[in-house]
Amino acid sequence: MSRSPLMFAFMICAMATVAFANEALGVAVTVYNQNFAVVRDRLSLDLKKGVNAVSFSDTTAHVEPDSVILRDPRGNHPMLVLEQNYRADPISQGLLLNLNEGKIVDFVVRSEDGDERVVKGKIIRSGYESPQSSAMRRHMGYSGYDSYADGAGQPIIEVDGQLRFGLPGEPLFPSLGDDTILKPTLQWVIETDRSGKCDAELAYITGGMRWEADYNVITAETGDKIDLTGWVTIDNQCGKTFDNARIRLMAGDVSKLREQEDDRGRMGGLGGLSGGAEPAVTEKSFDEYHLYTLERPTTLRDQQTKQVEFVRAAGVQSKRLYVYDGAQLESQRSGGWNDYEIRERRDYGSESNPKVWVMREFENSNKNNLGIPLPRGVVRFYRRDDGDRLEFVGENLIDHTPKDETVRVYTGNAFDIVGERTQTDFKVDDDDRWLDESFRIKVRNHKKEPVDVRIVEHLYRGPNSEIRANSHDFTKSDARTIEFPVTVEPDGEVTLTYTAHYSW
Repeated sequence: MSRSPLMFAFMICAMATVAFANEALGVAVTVYNQNFAVVRDRLSLDLKKGVNAVSFSDTTAHVEPDSVILRDPRGNHPMLVLEQNYRADPISQGLLLNLNEGKIVDFVVRSEDGDERVVKGKIIRSGYESPQSSAMRRHMGYSGYDSYADGAGQPIIEVDGQLRFGLPGEPLFPSLGDDTILKPTLQWVIETDRSGKCDAELAYITGGMRWEADYNVITAETGDKIDLTGWVTIDNQCGKTFDNARIRLMAGDVSKLREQEDDRGRMGGLGGLSGGAEPAVTEKSFDEYHLYTLERPTTLRDQQTKQVEFVRAAGVQSKRLYVYDGAQLESQRSGGWNDYEIRERRDYGSESNPKVWVMREFENSNKNNLGIPLPRGVVRFYRRDDGDRLEFVGENLIDHTPKDETVRVYTGNAFDIVGERTQTDFKVDDDDRWLDESFRIKVRNHKKEPVDVRIVEHLYRGPNSEIRANSHDFTKSDARTIEFPVTVEPDGEVTLTYTAHYSW
């Protein structure tokens, strides 16, 4: 197997004197498969003894302010952060309209032939909604059909004694004050007992970034060996471009608190950078998770989707499975019935499902040309036809799969194999506290070759059960599930019967 396993901040600017310089490996982004990322950067910060005002305006648009860490990673330059402020009100036309509510400003009106004239208008209402107000409305669960959707977000301008919705032209505003910002900004008040430069590290959690794995599996026209290619797709919607960054991906179920629609949470910790060897992407265990590191620094642009191949394996031995699970229980489970109610209802579980599932399974091991932890993702299956053309034959989702575990994927329903399940007897004795239920199950094969089918039955009437008078051998996969492996000949049929005895 040739393998490209996958994977793949704080910059600071002091208001007085800050020298900003990226180190060779300064910018680092760890993207989690739960729609957030940790951003880290290193820079040179020049501080004077005493209190310093420091500002940084190159964060993402979805930074979590309470996750910010600013520190000297070497501990050589003690810094005490007296204050930290996050400003998310960058200057915009809406904000300037809001700041000038009740005032008269000039508006440039352009005609179709290009002539310009200036009219004066009084800003009655700006229609501006701050990011904080927008977040509050989302937090309170307001739908899109609220007051803003009904027009409260439109500006109202008074021109020549008449009110109008919308702007009469392009507004001209007074010059900006010193306190305005152009982008979301982090500001600190930092105290230090000595002057000098230090290499500071800035780190924070941000939303607006995600990654996912996708797998393409190709099967030959005949046989069960497969070729597997895995891709990681990184989606950057955070509002910031990362130039020449070290990118890593974290796979696993990391605990992250959320507030309704907001991705706010607490950061449990930051991992350090790790070097790699020859592959384009390397993988290693990290705590209870797996890290995949993109070995070559890359630029991840805002609004960009980037794909990287992380695994390629040929000649992986797999098996195609046919599974018949004939009891249609899903429509009845929603009733919330307990064991007593299920025991008393003769018709519970008697409705037959005719579909036979098609499954594909393979072992994720070194001896099977794999053996790399596979992150959660969609697996798409293709089969070559007699003209060597690829045809799509199904897809499904796999969960995080460790090395040496088996991957089993449902790909669809068989066309030429059908099942039939019939309840043949039902007896219940409440006095002696027992119940017997019998079934006849048929599987018909209309293919030109024999097929192996696993008939799955659920012992849903109660926890204490045993099988009596079974026509075929079975295995018990758990306390309430049994499987009958059968082989159905071409254009043939297999009939299976069994009786389940319950006691309580």
